[in-house]
Amino acid sequence: MNAPRRDRIPLRQRKADWWTGAKRWSRLWYLRLMRQNSSPRNLAAAMALGMFIGAMPIMPFQSVVVVALAFAFRVNKLAAWLATCYSNAATMVPFYYFLFKVGRAVTGVEGVTFDASKLEMEQLISAGWDLFLVMFAGGLAVGIPATVATYFLSLFIIRRYRQRRAIRLLRKKTLG
Repeated sequence: MNAPRRDRIPLRQRKADWWTGAKRWSRLWYLRLMRQNSSPRNLAAAMALGMFIGAMPIMPFQSVVVVALAFAFRVNKLAAWLATCYSNAATMVPFYYFLFKVGRAVTGVEGVTFDASKLEMEQLISAGWDLFLVMFAGGLAVGIPATVATYFLSLFIIRRYRQRRAIRLLRKKTLG
């Protein structure tokens, strides 16, 4: 049987299919992360590292930096990389603008302007070190508290998930 043509599927159903796919994809990566063969502390530290690197205005280099640091700190590489995914090409403009606003409030630097058309690393640096440093300060101001919160929150979630899973597996073993 042939699948129906996409243009004949109602828009409401296509949106529902997209949402279902996104939920399934998120659940897949959540379970893949939770079932990693690492300790909860190691996974939480990796998530915190990824959150911190994700807050830095180094968009094209985030993956390389986070994996290198994950090797150096001996934490889970997949978890560290996944935690950087909140800052990506689709969220770059609003995220960098947010870092700019926070950085300007923290540093008090005036006379620096944000140009959304020049957000590549090379363009940021050539626009002036002032802009890059303001955004970097904003990244630190956002990244440090987010890192601490991510560590403790993910540690709690990972421990809770593994505890519930162990109970479920034990019940299944005793009943089956």
